[in-house]
Order: sequence, then C-alpha cells, then structure tokens
Amino acid sequence: MKANIKETLKLYWQYSKRYKLAGVTLILACVIQSVAITIIPLYYKKFFDIFGLSLSQSAVVHSLLQILVMVAIFGLLEKTMFFVMNKALSKFEIDTMVDLANVCFDKLHRHSFTYFNNNFSGALVKRVNYFIRSFEAIVDSLFFQILPTFITVTMVVTVLLLRNQWLGLIVLIWLVVFIILNAFAIKYRIKYDLERNEAESAMTADLSDTIVNHSNLRLFNGFRAEVKRFRDLNETIKKYRLQAWGFHTNFDTVQSFLGLVLNISLMYVGVRLWQVGKFSIGDFVLLQSYVMLVVNNIRWLGNITRKTYQNLSDASEMTEILNLPLEIVDASHAKKLAIARGEINFEQADFYFNETRQVLKKFTLDIKGGERLALIGPSGVGKTTIINLLLRNYELGGGKILIDGQSISQVTLDSLRAAISLVPQDPILFHRSLMENISYGKEHATKEEIIKASKQAYCHEFITDLENGYDTLVGERGVKLSGGERQRVAIARAILRGAPILILDEATSSLDSASEALIQEALEKLMKNKTVIVIAHRLSTIRKMDRIVYVDETGIAETGTHDELVDRPNGLYRKLWERQSAGFLAS
Repeated sequence: MKANIKETLKLYWQYSKRYKLAGVTLILACVIQSVAITIIPLYYKKFFDIFGLSLSQSAVVHSLLQILVMVAIFGLLEKTMFFVMNKALSKFEIDTMVDLANVCFDKLHRHSFTYFNNNFSGALVKRVNYFIRSFEAIVDSLFFQILPTFITVTMVVTVLLLRNQWLGLIVLIWLVVFIILNAFAIKYRIKYDLERNEAESAMTADLSDTIVNHSNLRLFNGFRAEVKRFRDLNETIKKYRLQAWGFHTNFDTVQSFLGLVLNISLMYVGVRLWQVGKFSIGDFVLLQSYVMLVVNNIRWLGNITRKTYQNLSDASEMTEILNLPLEIVDASHAKKLAIARGEINFEQADFYFNETRQVLKKFTLDIKGGERLALIGPSGVGKTTIINLLLRNYELGGGKILIDGQSISQVTLDSLRAAISLVPQDPILFHRSLMENISYGKEHATKEEIIKASKQAYCHEFITDLENGYDTLVGERGVKLSGGERQRVAIARAILRGAPILILDEATSSLDSASEALIQEALEKLMKNKTVIVIAHRLSTIRKMDRIVYVDETGIAETGTHDELVDRPNGLYRKLWERQSAGFLAS
C-alpha cells in the first residue's frame, strides 16, 4: 500500500509540474498570506502596550492610529493574497485534473478484453472519479491548511523563542508530542480506510452489476435476494465507517485536551514573567493570538493529514491500473498494416484461457484474399476466439497470424483494426444519436455517406419514422431499439467503414425472415472485393460462401463448399444440415 501511495504522489507531481507559473504564483501567495497573518498579532501587542506608556493622550491616539493603519495594510495584503491564491489554485487544479482524467481514460481503454472481463465497469468508474477528486482534495489541503500551518507555526515559534526561550520551548515540545500522536493515529486508522475503500468498491461493483442486469431481478424474482446482498455490503461499510468515525471523535477529544494544556502552560509562564516585570499586557494578547493560531491550525492539520491519507488510499486503486503493464501493445518499430489482397493465415496458433484451458491448439487456416469463408461448429470450440485473435483482442499463446504476409503482432493495433469491419452477434451502441453511432464506422463521415450506408443496410426507413430521425438517442447499449434494429445499425456502420476485411459474427441472428432477406442482399453487396469471415449457426445463411470450415474441439474437422460437404457421407456438416433442414420442414 505504501508503494501505491508513493506512486500516486509521483503521478500527481508528474502532471501538476506542467503548470509551473500557476504553481509558483500559488506558493508565493500562500507564503505572503501566512506571513501577514502572523505579523498582525505583533501590531496588536504594540497596540495594547501603548496604554502602559507615559504618553499624552494625543500621542497615544496618534500611535494607535499608526498601528491600525499597519494592521489594515497587512490585513488587506492577506485578503489580496487569498484572492490571488484562489485564482491560481483554480487554474492549477482544473488544468491538472483535466490531464489526470485524460490519462485515466487513455490508459483504461488500452487494457485488454481480459482486463475488462475481470472488472466491473462501476468499480472502474469509481476508481477514476476517486483518483481525480483525491488530487483536488489533497491540493486544497496542501495550500489551505498544510503549507500555511507550517509557515505560521514556524514564525510563531521563532517569535516566542526571541521573546522568551521557555515560551518557544513549550510550543516546540507540544508540537513534537502532537505530531507523534498524529503519526500513530494515522497509522492506526489507515487500515480502516483501506478496508472501507475495498468494501465501497464491492458495493459500487454490485450496484453497477444489478443495474446492468435489472431485467433479471424481475424475470427471476431476484429482487429480495439482491436487496439483502446490497444491504449486507452496506452493513460492512457501516462497520468500517463507525470504527473510523469513532476513532476520529476520540482523537478530537485528545486534541482539544492538548490545546488546553498548551494554553494553560503558556499563560502560566506568562504570569510568572509578568511577576518579574518581563511581560506586558500586549504580550498576553500576542500569546493568546498565537495560541489560537497554533492550536486551530495544528488541530485541523491532524484532521487534514488523516483525510489526505484517506484520499491517497482512495486514489491508489486507480494508480494500480495506471501502473499495470498493458497486455497487448504495439511492438517496438511496429509499422502500419499494408493491405494488398487481404489474405489471412493462421499458422500453428495456440490460445489458452487462464493459462489452463486450451481453446486452440496448432490451429492452421489459410484464407485467400477476397475469399468468403464461413466458420461453423458447436458452441465453445473457439470460433469467436479466432476472430478476437485476428483483431488482437487477445494475444496468441504460440504460433502467428499473418495478413498479406505481415504478422499482426508486428503492425500497429490502430492500422490492424482499421482494416477490419466487425458486425457482432449482439451489437452494443453508445447512448448517443443514431447519426453518431453509424458514423462511428468512419471518422468525419458526411451526412450523405451515413444516409447512403443506412439505406444499404435497410435501416433508413425505420430511422426516418422516429420522431427525431437520425438525432434520436438510442439509450444505454442501444436499449431503445429492437435487436433487429440494432443489428441493422451495426451493419450500416460496417458498410460505412468499408474495410477490406469483413467479419460477420451471427450478423443476422436477431432479424426476422423479412429483414434477413433484405440484409442478405445488402451483405452480398458489402462482401464484394473483400475478404469475409462469417460465423453462423443457421446454415441457410452461408450456403453461398466460397468455403465452409467446420471447427470442433480437435480443430478443423471438415472444409469445403456447401455442396461438397453435404455430399460427404456421415460428414459432420451433412448431419448438422439434415437436422436443421428437417427442423425447417417440420416447422
């Protein structure tokens, strides 16, 4: 945990030091303000000491007015510096927080599919938010409490030592005791903060999971069970919060007692010094002013220090993600993929899930440029995995994949994915307009291009029937559209992209018969002059493919055209075709 806190501070420093002018202005304003606050009580001491001098009334009034002018000047300086500090702080914090948010977004989305499969989206969002907000809280604490307190206490101790060594020593001893007690308190409480943080992450993840699966709560009568689960998680958080807040209350009482001890001790010494004529009324005023400055600043400093550690512990979860090595990255000296024919070669490809379950073993498949190939077979044999490996969503365990003779591990990820259009089985759309979702296939696409692609995908008609047409928001994950409508939008996006390699993963599975007939016609046009890989369970959709590859647990079991495979006695494809044909005729 200490390593994560250290790394968090390094990251905060790395991005905040970009704004040197705002940072230097902030520090100078903070120093001047703190010095002004500490100097003002010295003039109040002079103010009250004047009454003890043998001066005429006019001389006294004249001196008092001079002192009030100086108090006003330093007071105005303090207020001015506070204004400057706030302005500089706003600039410094906002700019740095924007950079932190950008780097979190960038690094998070560079992690692999495996990482996102293993982490709840809600927990990841919470980590990003805590990381950014913790920076703001820590910087606020640094310039509003920690740095001013350090400057103020240093000046107070110096002034009191010069006035009388016993006064300065008492404050120094009190500070040492206070700091030691705070150090123990922070060390003791940090474990509760970490446990609370883990419990809050679990609660956030559970909340996110139930929101995403809200329909299951109703369909399977899971509401009561989920409510109990959520309440149990909150009870755990409650326990840790009560422990932390109870400790905080107890320590506040200790701090108040220490403040009282300091005040009585200093006033006692002041009385003794007054007895021997070494202390004035003004000194008592100065002493009380400084006691209030020290106690109030130090008391808050203890709370702020604990909160800073809490903020750092909150931020450290995101630090882990930022420092976690990416699983899939561009190779050094990676070049852009150059597509000539669109030929794809899987050579002795191996792939494991969780290093134990082997999905592909020495998988070899050659796809000619412009060939339309279908992958079929039982669920779980690795058909979708083959597609994910081609997209480098996962890294091979062995072997290699080539496109036009170029290893996909040696080309940039951006150029690889730009060369491939994918229409998945369950298209997920952004909670944005239909125009934005379709144009996601091609940056800077014109409205005319988007409408043309929509017409080719047979979704233009239903879009124009909507109240807001192409400006209609589709809802989270596209929930406002039917499955078939989402599928057609995804196909329009692929048409607009126009990549030389096309992957259709059950692309017509959500369509009714009428829509499927229209889409098949659009896909025929889309597949021209492209290398196409189709994953399908309904064999009627792949009869026209140039080649069909039947994959099972052993790898490639059969390959050939539809007619060749149907004519093969006792063939796996033939048996599957007969079952589906019999079911169709029976229906």
